[in-house]
Amino acid sequence: MANEDNISRENIYSTKVRAGKRRTYFFDVRKTKGEDYYITVTESTRKFNDDGYERHKIFIYKEDFNRFLNSLTDVMDHVKNELMPDFDYEMYERRQAEWEAQQEEEGLNTEEEVAKTETVEDSTPSEETPDKTETSKDIEDDISW
Repeated sequence: MANEDNISRENIYSTKVRAGKRRTYFFDVRKTKGEDYYITVTESTRKFNDDGYERHKIFIYKEDFNRFLNSLTDVMDHVKNELMPDFDYEMYERRQAEWEAQQEEEGLNTEEEVAKTETVEDSTPSEETPDKTETSKDIEDDISW
């Protein structure tokens, strides 16, 4: 039965977005027992004391794909166009590219080194989602590369 559960949660496609020093988002397409597909979005945050990772996960099913994407786009557009139209959102893309280039120059961005320093998302992380209140300092630390 454990093997059957692994098949039912088979990863079909994955991509990740690094967001600062401590936070990574994983986007995974998974397959159900019924030969259907769904998406999981996982936020993985390294704990301050380097004692592992805290994960939060949401599941998006095919019947919600369009509404989810439309709502996410609507909310982002509202922030970008109405609330903060003068903000340079590409700044973070440039910072990330600079950071990745620096890591590559230092030899830390090889697959082997990344595997040593980062826990890769497994197929069955804890489903518990503890309440976590981030302070502005936590957020600042997370986005300051």
